[in-house]
Amino acid sequence: MKRYIALLRGINISGKNKLSMPELKSRITELGYIEVLTYLNSGNVIFTARENEESILADTIRAMIRERFGLDIPVFVMLQEKLEALLGKAPDWWGTGDKERYDNLIFVMPPAAAQSISEKIGEPTKELEQISICENSIFWSFDRKKYAKATWWNKTASPGIGEFITIRTANTLRKIAVL
Repeated sequence: MKRYIALLRGINISGKNKLSMPELKSRITELGYIEVLTYLNSGNVIFTARENEESILADTIRAMIRERFGLDIPVFVMLQEKLEALLGKAPDWWGTGDKERYDNLIFVMPPAAAQSISEKIGEPTKELEQISICENSIFWSFDRKKYAKATWWNKTASPGIGEFITIRTANTLRKIAVL
């Protein structure tokens, strides 16, 4: 048995794609997964399952959400230990607790590739944001006060990009990496 993290993209944002976390937890338990936890209302699920391919787990959860809730939500799944290892590779400037910066990790969902997503978005705005590609994820930090001027802020939700990524904050990821 292994511990996994499922990140659901685009739920409970501005009244769209509403999904009850207690109901989601119940439905994921019905799939046969155990020790299911949710964190926050933004689609972070931690669960234990028999060893399986992450893509199969993601497809199973996505199909259940489509069937039970009528929502077509992209789902990204990774081993919890893989998330811990990824966070250990964070650049020095990421996740420092600097209140002037906002630190996120962008997870690129297969078959998309982080390098391709980065190229589509373009260079980060100097002095406002930084990126670092690690595996198939992108560490991203930006100035909290000037975020609207940042290239990446304006493009991460655009067509051809937004549907292939899901984003979480450093604080959220540090929490779910140990739940």
